[in-house]
Amino acid sequence: MTSSMLQSSFMQESTRMARAHGPVFTREFFHLRFTFVTGADLVAELADDRRFGKHMKPVLESFRPMFGDGLLTADDHEPAWRTAHDLLVPAFSQTAMRGYHALMLDVCRQLLDSWGATAGAVDVKDAMGKVTLEVIGRAGFGYSFDSFERSTPHPFATALEDAISHGQRLITRPPMAGGYLGRRAAQRHETDLAYLRAVVDEVIARRTGHEHGGDLLGLMLDSDVLDPVNIRNQVLTFLAAGHETTSAAMSFALYYLAAEPGIAERARAEVIALAGTAEPEFDQVAKFRYLRRVVDESLRLWPVAPGYSRTAKQDTVLGGRYPMRAGEPYFVLVPALHREASWGPDAERFDPDRFLPERVRARPPHSYKPFGSGLRACIGRQFALHQIVLVMARVLQRYDLTLPPDYRLRVSEGIAFGPIGLTLYPVVR
Repeated sequence: MTSSMLQSSFMQESTRMARAHGPVFTREFFHLRFTFVTGADLVAELADDRRFGKHMKPVLESFRPMFGDGLLTADDHEPAWRTAHDLLVPAFSQTAMRGYHALMLDVCRQLLDSWGATAGAVDVKDAMGKVTLEVIGRAGFGYSFDSFERSTPHPFATALEDAISHGQRLITRPPMAGGYLGRRAAQRHETDLAYLRAVVDEVIARRTGHEHGGDLLGLMLDSDVLDPVNIRNQVLTFLAAGHETTSAAMSFALYYLAAEPGIAERARAEVIALAGTAEPEFDQVAKFRYLRRVVDESLRLWPVAPGYSRTAKQDTVLGGRYPMRAGEPYFVLVPALHREASWGPDAERFDPDRFLPERVRARPPHSYKPFGSGLRACIGRQFALHQIVLVMARVLQRYDLTLPPDYRLRVSEGIAFGPIGLTLYPVVR
C-alpha cells in the first residue's frame, strides 16, 4: 500500500521551483500538464466564484467511480452538490460542534491510553488514522470502527487507503501500461469498492427507522432531497476526506511539536494555564491561541492537499497579464503560495508567531489557503481544526514527545501530503 503518486515528489519539486519561475509556470508530469499559480494577488482573483469555478483535476476525476456525486467529486453544475452542501452546513455549526466535543474527548482518552500501554515508539500515521476514523465515524454517522480495540488497522481503513492509492496510480500510469497486472489491480479495486460500499450501507441501515439526530447522516436521512446512492456517496466522501487529510495534518503538527521542544513547551504552558491537566472544555479550545498558531503554521508548511484547480467560466485575463480560455485549468500550488515573499526570507522555518494577528493583517488576504477556496473550500474545516487543536492539547498535557535521533522529515504526495515513516517516543510527564 502507498498513499503517494508513484512515490513522486513532483509537487515538492514544483514548490522549490516557484520562486524562480512563478507566479505562473507550467510543468508536465508523465502525460499530465499543470499550469501552476503561486502569487497571492492571482489566487485572490481565482477565488472570485463569479469568474472562476472548481476544476475536476485528474486526481478528483480518478476518484469519481469511488465517491460518485459526493461533495468532493461533484461538479459545480451538478444539482446534487449545491443541495447536499446547503443541507450539511448545519452539521458544522457552533451548536453541532459542541455536541461533537465530548466524543472527541472520548477518542482522545483512547489514544492516550493506547500510548500509555505501549513501550517504545508509536507509529504516528497509524495512531492519527485511528483517531480521525473514530471521530468522523462517531460524530458524523454514529458508528464506531473500534479502532483502538484492534491490533491492526480496521479493514475499512485498509480498503480505503488501497482504493485511494489505486485512483492515484491511474492518473500517472503511462498510456501503454495495463495488461494482466492492470486487470488484477482493477479487480482488487472493485473488490475494495464493494467492501467500502457494504460497510457504508451497514452504517446507514443501523440508523434507518430510528431517531436520526442532527449529525451528517441524520440530516441526510431526515431530508427527502438526497437519493440513497447520493447519501452513500456523501458518507464515503466524508469518511475518506475527513480521515485521510486530518490524520496527515495531525501527524505534521506532532512532528513539529517533537522537533521544536521550546515551541512544544510554550504550547503546553498555555494549555496548562487555561485547563490544568483536566480535559479541556469546548470553549477553552478556542482560547488555546498559541497552540492554534502551531497548527496553522504546520498547515502552512504542509497543507492538507498540494493544491486545487480553478477554471475560467469564460475567456478572461488573469492579473491583466495571463490569458485564460474558458475551461482552462490553473492549479493553485498551495505550498508555494505559503512560501512566497510575503512570508519573509525564512519561509521554510517553522514559526507559529507568523500567525500573530498583526502579522496576519500585514499579509495579502489570500496568501493562506490550507483548505481550498471559495464555495468549494472544505466544508468541515472548523470541525477538523477543533479536533486537531484538542488532540494536540491532550497529548501535550500527558506526554513529552521525542523524535528518533536519526529521523529526517520526508513527505509523501497524494490526496494529502504525509510524513513518511514518522515515529515518536511519548514519555509520560
